[in-house]
Formats: sequence, C-alpha cells, structure tokens
Amino acid sequence: MFKRIFFHGIVTGILAAIAGIIYNRIYFFATETDFSRVLNTFSIISLNVAICLIASIIYWVIITRLKSKGEIIFNFLFSIISFAMVIIPISVSLPLKIKNPELFPGLSVPMIFFPALAWYTVKPLFKVNAVKV
Repeated sequence: MFKRIFFHGIVTGILAAIAGIIYNRIYFFATETDFSRVLNTFSIISLNVAICLIASIIYWVIITRLKSKGEIIFNFLFSIISFAMVIIPISVSLPLKIKNPELFPGLSVPMIFFPALAWYTVKPLFKVNAVKV
C-alpha cells in the first residue's frame, strides 16, 4: 500500500511540476516579467515533487491511523494548508533588482494550488481500496 501511495506522490509531483512550468512560461509571455532569479525551473520541479512526496507520506500515516475517516481528513488538511500557504508569496520581499515585484504573487499564488489539484485529479488512478467490478 505504501508503494502505491508513494508512486502516487511522485506522479502527482511530476504533473504539478509540468503544470507549474507551463504556467510560468505563459505568465512570462503575458507580462514580459522574468522571475527566474527567484522562481526558476529547478525550484518549481523540486518544490512540487517534494510537497507531493511529503503529502504522500502524511496521507499514508493518516489513513493507517484513522482508517475510514483518514482520506476525508487528509483532503481537508491538504486543502486548508494550500490556502494557508498563499500568505508566503504575498509577504515575501523580492530583491530590488527584480523588475515589477508586484506581479510576483500573480505567478506564485496559483502555483501553490497545483500540488493539491494534481493530487485530487490523479487520485482515482491510485485508489487504495478501489471497488472492482
């Protein structure tokens, strides 16, 4: 069971990283503002994969301890933590060399929700207690 949940975290992290990289490119072409010194491709990939792997470990711990209510509690916690993390890019002070620092939240705030969206999107493929017809 842990192997399936861990693989779910890896796939989710890769999917969220791809979405983040695509969004980063779209945002760059729309605003012509480069935040690559603050949020580059490597950091987008590593953050998304790390968050999803940590989420998979937390998910495994919660569903092994709380059994039937574990998935609901994990989904609630993952959503609440994602919303709470919005404060991070809003409160960060960018270096003075960065052009248009006021546009940074427009890039980073939507990216915060990519791991949770990818998790919920891919979840039916990795359902642990899937009903077989």
